[in-house]
Amino acid sequence: MYKYVFFDLDGTLTDPFEGITNSVAYALEKFGIRVEDRKTLSPFIGPPLVDSFKEFFGFDEISANKAVEYYREYFSVKGLYENKVYNGVEKTLEELKKRGYKPVIATSKPEIFTVKILEKFNLTKYFDFVSGATLDQTRVKKADVIAYAVEKLNIVDKSEIIMVGDRKFDVEGARQNGIDTVGVLYGYGDREEMEIAKPKIIIENILDLLDLEGLS
Repeated sequence: MYKYVFFDLDGTLTDPFEGITNSVAYALEKFGIRVEDRKTLSPFIGPPLVDSFKEFFGFDEISANKAVEYYREYFSVKGLYENKVYNGVEKTLEELKKRGYKPVIATSKPEIFTVKILEKFNLTKYFDFVSGATLDQTRVKKADVIAYAVEKLNIVDKSEIIMVGDRKFDVEGARQNGIDTVGVLYGYGDREEMEIAKPKIIIENILDLLDLEGLS
C-alpha cells in the first residue's frame, strides 16, 4: 500500500508546451538561432535545460548556462503562465487526498516557478510538499529532487512512495531512489520511451491512477 504519490509537473499535471517552447525560442534567438516550428522544441520539456541546450544545439557548458539565463528572462514573466492543466488532474488529486494519500511534487523545474504555477491553477492545496530544482543548478536532476523530497518528508520506507511522470527521466530518477513508478502516455514521452524505461505500470489517462492496486 502506497502512502505518498510523487508527481512530475510538466507533461504530467500541466501542459507547458507554449510557455517552454516560447522561452527556448527566445533564448536561442539571443544566439542568432531562429526556430520556426515550435514543435521541434518539445524535447526540452522534461529534462534539465542545460542538458537540452547541450544535446540539441551543441552548446558548451558556458553557452548552455547563458541560454538558461535568457530562457528565464522570458519564462519568469510570461512563459510560466502559458500553461494549462490536463483534464482529470484536479479530480484525481482531490480523490487521492480524500483517500488519505499524500501528493508531492518532484520536478526539475525551478521550485520558485513551480510554486507560482500551482498557485495560478489553484492546485497548491492538494500537495503536502513541493520539491523542485534550485536556480543555481545544484539540485536539478530528477533523482536529486526526488531524494530531496524523501529527506524533507522524513520517509524511511520508500516502498510507501510511487512516482508518476511522463518521461524516462521520471522513471530513471525514481529507480535510482528505489521507488516504484507509473508512466503516463498523454504527456511528452511516447509508449516506446516508456516501455524502454520500464515503469511498474503505464497508464493512458491520469484518472486511471485511481484504479491502481495500492491506490484504489
